[in-house]
Amino acid sequence: MMQPACISSGLPTTRWAAVLLVVAAGVTSALHVGKAAIGAPLLQADLGIGLSAVGWLTGIFAALGVVGGVPAGVLVGAFGARRLLIAGLLITAAGAAVGALSTDLTVLMASRVFEGAGFLLIIVAAPSLLNAITSPSDRDLAFALWSCFMPVGMGLAMMAGPLMTDWRMMWWASFLFSICLSVPALLVIPAVLNRQAWSWRSLFEDVAAVFRAGTPLGLAAVFALYSLMFFALFSFLPVLLMGRMGVTHQAAGVLSALVLVLNVFGNLAAGMLLSRGAHRALLLGIACLAMGGAGVGAFLPGLPDAVVLALCLLFSAAAGIVPATLLASAPVAAPAAGQVPVVLGLIVQGSNLGQILGPAIVGDAIEAHGWSSAAYVVAIAATTAAILAVTFRRRLQASSTRREARS
Repeated sequence: MMQPACISSGLPTTRWAAVLLVVAAGVTSALHVGKAAIGAPLLQADLGIGLSAVGWLTGIFAALGVVGGVPAGVLVGAFGARRLLIAGLLITAAGAAVGALSTDLTVLMASRVFEGAGFLLIIVAAPSLLNAITSPSDRDLAFALWSCFMPVGMGLAMMAGPLMTDWRMMWWASFLFSICLSVPALLVIPAVLNRQAWSWRSLFEDVAAVFRAGTPLGLAAVFALYSLMFFALFSFLPVLLMGRMGVTHQAAGVLSALVLVLNVFGNLAAGMLLSRGAHRALLLGIACLAMGGAGVGAFLPGLPDAVVLALCLLFSAAAGIVPATLLASAPVAAPAAGQVPVVLGLIVQGSNLGQILGPAIVGDAIEAHGWSSAAYVVAIAATTAAILAVTFRRRLQASSTRREARS
C-alpha cells in the first residue's frame, strides 16, 4: 500500500492534491451541518419533533465549538493534524450511521454530538495541515479555498436534500461521503512532523502563551463579531426577503442561494489579495465596515427591493473576505509554529460563539423592536470588529514579516 511521506512544517512546493482533499473534508463536514436544516420538515413528520428540537440538531455543532475549540487545537498539536482529520471523518461517519438507524430524538441527538465532535476535529486540523503542506507563496490562496468549505457544503446540502424523500437517505449519503473520503485522505495527505510531546505542563504552557500573545485573542474576537453579523443576516434572510420584497418562499430560497454564492467569491478574492501582499488588518477592517454598511441598509425600511437585494449581495461578498483573512493570519499570529493549532482552536471558539449569539440577539431585537433594531446590532458589531482589526494591525504585520523571513 502506498504510504504518505512525512514532512515538517512548510514545503517549497505546494501539494495541491492534498490541499484539495483537505478542502473536500471540510465540505463533507459542512454537509453534516446542512442536512439537519434542509431535512427539518421530514424529521418533523417522521419523529414528531418541534422546531426547537430541529434547531438543537444544528445548533449542537456550534455549542461544541464554543467549548471545544482550544481543546481540539491541543489534541491536533499532540497527535498530529493528519491523524485527527481522518479521525474526524470517521467519527462524523459513525455519528451519521447511528443517526440514520435511530428511531427517537434522544438517540438522534446523541449521534449529532458525535458528528459535531468529528466536525470540530476536521475544522481545527485542516488549517494546520494546510499550513504544513503549502509553500509560503501559495498559503494564502490555500486558506482562501479552505474558507469556502462551509458555504459550498451547506449549498450542496440545500440542493441535494430536496431530491431525497427520506431524511435517513440524507444521513446515509453523508456517511458515505465521509467514509469514501477517508481512504484517499489516508493515502494522499502527507504526515506532518510537527507534533508536540503530550504533557499537562506543555498543554497549559501553550495555551497560556497563546493568550498572553494578545493577537490570537483579537482574531478570535473579530471572528466572533463577524459570525454574529453573518448569522444575524443569513438566519433571517428568507424571512427578510419575503417580508421586504413580497417574494414566495421558493423564490426567497433561490435568492438566498444566490446571495450565498457571492460569499465564495469573497473567499477567493481574499486569497488573491493576500497573495499579492494586501495588508491583513486593512482587509479585515474594510470588509467588516462593508458588512456593517450593507447589513444596516438591508435591515432598515424604505429602500427599493432591488437595492435591498444588492446590499445583501454586497454583504455576502464582503463577508467572504473575513474568514479567509483570519484563518490565513493564524500561523503568523501564533507565538510559535507548534502553537498554530491552539490559535486555530481559539479562532473556532470565537466563530461559534458569534454563530450562537447572532441569531439569538437579533431575533430578540426584531421581536421586541422590529427589523430596524437589527441594523443597530450589526452596526455596533461591524464598528467594533473594524476597531479591533486596526488595533492589531502592527502586530499582525510584524509577525507576518518575521514569519516570511524565516520561510
